[in-house]
Parts: sequence; C-alpha cells; structure tokens
Amino acid sequence: MRITSTISLGALAAAVALSAAGCRKSKKQQRAALRAALWKELQPVALKNCDLVRFGGSNDGGYLMCGNLIEGVQSTYSYGIDTEDNWGCEMSKRFGVPVHQYDCFTPHRPTCEGGQFHYNNECIGAKAETIEGRPFDTLANQIKRNGDATKRLVVKIDIEGAEWESLMATPPEVLDRIDQMPMELHGVHEARSIAVVQKLKQQFHLVSVHFNNYGCSPHIGPFPSDAYQVLWVNKRLAEVDPSKPAIAPGAPPQAPDATDRPDCQTLAASR
Repeated sequence: MRITSTISLGALAAAVALSAAGCRKSKKQQRAALRAALWKELQPVALKNCDLVRFGGSNDGGYLMCGNLIEGVQSTYSYGIDTEDNWGCEMSKRFGVPVHQYDCFTPHRPTCEGGQFHYNNECIGAKAETIEGRPFDTLANQIKRNGDATKRLVVKIDIEGAEWESLMATPPEVLDRIDQMPMELHGVHEARSIAVVQKLKQQFHLVSVHFNNYGCSPHIGPFPSDAYQVLWVNKRLAEVDPSKPAIAPGAPPQAPDATDRPDCQTLAASR
C-alpha cells in the first residue's frame, strides 16, 4: 500500500506539473498571438503631404510630426510632463498657441520663455475620479473646460500605459478635432491595445513607429521594445501615398531615446 500510494502521489504530482506547464504554455502562446495581432495593426503608411520634423528633445522627449500640417492649429495639449516639456515649448513658440499641460504625479512646473504654458495638476483618464488623492478626468472634459471643443488641436500623450483606457473612452467627435497626435504607447500583450489602435485607425493614419531603446527586449517578438513612439495624422488632412514605403523605425529624423544604450530598431526591420 505504501508503494502504491507513493506511486499514485508521484503520478499525481507529475500530472499537476504537466498541467501547470500546459497552462503556462497556453498563456505564452496567447501573449504571442496578441503581440502578433498588435504588430499587424501597427504598420505605418507613407503620406504624400507630410514633411516629417522632430519637435522637442533631440533624443528622449522628442516626437515626430508633419511640420507642414501644423499651421492652423489653435491649441495644444501635452499629457505626461515629468520635469520638462520641450515639445510643448517649441510648439507654443513656433505657432503662437497655448499648451495645456496635464500631470498629477510631479510637483515640478517647467517654464518656457516666450511660450504659453497652462499647467494642470490633473491626469487624463477614462472618467472623472480621484485615485489615491490624485485627480483624473477625460480628454473630452479637459478640452471642453478649456473652451477648445470646436478648435483644431494637436495632442501629445506620454503617460506610461494610461493611454489605452483614456483613448478608448474618448468619443469620435473629440478625436476628430485633433489634427495630429504624437504619443508613446506602452505594452504589447493586451487585447485592449489592439482595440484602441483599431479605433484610432478609423479617423487617423499611422505615419511613424519608433521603438524606445530604454525598453529593448529579445523576448517580446516581433516587437523589439515594449515602448514605442507613434504619430497619428487625422485623415481629413492626410493623403496616403501607396507608391512610397513608410518611414522605417530608426530612420531620420527619428533618433534613439537613450544615447548611452544599444538601439533595437534593426530588430523591427527584420521582422
């Protein structure tokens, strides 16, 4: 009996181990499938009428935009500030527009001589709420509160993963006010990311994808990094050029975020 019990318990333990391994494999396969689906959605297009220009920092903090499509913008929004907003400062000074800044995580207030900064100690979110003492509100509410509901806008977003729920909650009529939306996306394993990208592609063309080399990893293929800057250009402004290839990751005026780390754009080009 003791031998039989030992064998039975051993077999049971082996079965449990195999079952756990199978579950782990299934989850791994699911994550790989989600990455593949998101990668397929994040294929940029070339535009006939876009002169790509870098705004903000030369490296981290810089974002590509169609420089020739900014004229006529009436107000700008900068989400995710930390200690600097070089992008917002350049936009404000070059085009004479106010920059509404939103960040509820840092007490630092960047300055911009000759620019128009309007700092809000508030974050963007899927709904109006307070989380751990920090205020959040929707993009729609924040734009309306500033009197910008009928204006042409440019919106920059870099909020460490909160972009997905915030954009999913944004109505199409609000998104349609946005001429261009440079932003950094975070994460490659969630179905909601695919849904948000598909939603944005109904009103915007994806023009550029550049991978942040602070997040390079060989374990999340086909993505070389789990953080990546993108440029969305509203379809009412953009003209697709099917005869031209889209800008490749890493091609100028794109530049590595970290100057002291290896880049991983070439991994994207090979996948």
